[in-house]
Amino acid sequence: MSPKLKFKVFASRLLRYFFQGLLILAPIGITALTLYWAFVTIDNIIPKEIIPAEGSYSFLKYKGVGFALVLILVVVVGYLSSSFIIGRIFDLFDHLLERTPFIKYIYTSIKDVFDAFVGEKKKFDHPVLVQIYGIDVWEMGFITQTDVSSLGMEGYMAVYVPHAYAITGKVFIVPKERVKPLENISAGEAMKFAVSGGVTNI
Repeated sequence: MSPKLKFKVFASRLLRYFFQGLLILAPIGITALTLYWAFVTIDNIIPKEIIPAEGSYSFLKYKGVGFALVLILVVVVGYLSSSFIIGRIFDLFDHLLERTPFIKYIYTSIKDVFDAFVGEKKKFDHPVLVQIYGIDVWEMGFITQTDVSSLGMEGYMAVYVPHAYAITGKVFIVPKERVKPLENISAGEAMKFAVSGGVTNI
């Protein structure tokens, strides 16, 4: 084998190994960076510059203390909200925010999104296939409203269709007969399949 041919073979193998390594390390690296970003963002909720260098609160300057305090606060609020009396106070505060002009639009929108994913009123737990653009062309989505007659659309339902490689999506109002429930996969598997662009096995 000539030196030129040997170099081409070596370069080809090197390139193949590079992309194999990239396929392994890229998801790990992106996941690690995302977790690090979330950690730093939460940890810096308490501004370090306003904490005195000396005194009883100086421990707040240490890395990770702010993150731990935020997690503890979330757990404590969740625990207190399960108490009947404290829960009623949270409900009153929630009701107040939902009635406050302008703030109610921001608050209720964010609350509904969180409720849809992790709340007791989960919305994205009914995966379906839905015909939107034509016969035998199916989109994977989730039923969010089984009845939209309040919009003057009898016999229709609301289906949320997530976009691939994004946290966004669209809501479509479609006839019920164009929606096919998916009984053989979980909501998590359906979401992963849709968001990954269909490359994830289910």
